[in-house]
Amino acid sequence: MPSKKEQTHQRILESMHKTFRQNGYDGAGVNSLANGAGVTSGAFYAHFGSKPNAFREVVTEGVNQLDSALQSFQERHGDQWLDKFISFYLQEKRCSDLSESCALQSLTPEVIRADDETRSTFEASLLKVVETFEQGTKERNELNTWATLATLIGGVTLARAVKDPQVAEEIATSVQQHIIPKPE
Repeated sequence: MPSKKEQTHQRILESMHKTFRQNGYDGAGVNSLANGAGVTSGAFYAHFGSKPNAFREVVTEGVNQLDSALQSFQERHGDQWLDKFISFYLQEKRCSDLSESCALQSLTPEVIRADDETRSTFEASLLKVVETFEQGTKERNELNTWATLATLIGGVTLARAVKDPQVAEEIATSVQQHIIPKPE
């Protein structure tokens, strides 16, 4: 069983995931990050040292969550994992509350503005996602992993940004048909 310190750390981390995804880096102050987890700002600093360190950990864990999801889809759905994942990502993940969104959708624009250490950490985690993705698509050599991930993330980001639900649905449908065309 995790220690009280580990439990507190995890509680702060979970709160930060939601806050950073919902409000962005600049929209999340240390006090709001601490208060969201029910701790003091002193406790926040004791666990993370600084806001950039906290953000780096959120980014790393967020990208690792995507990696775990890809592995789970591959294990549960076998050869059909990619179709199932794309449907999930373009529907359920796109329509979830922003605080529950994929880290690549909501945090990547924040990483662009982050320090070199955060960007390097993000890159290492992203390369792990690409490796997992490619392991699941060995038989589909025609699929370009970078293009597929970028299209999915960009499509969901655009669909989240528009106000009209019909336009959002049109974006998601177009992305899905582009990645996995219907057989003729």
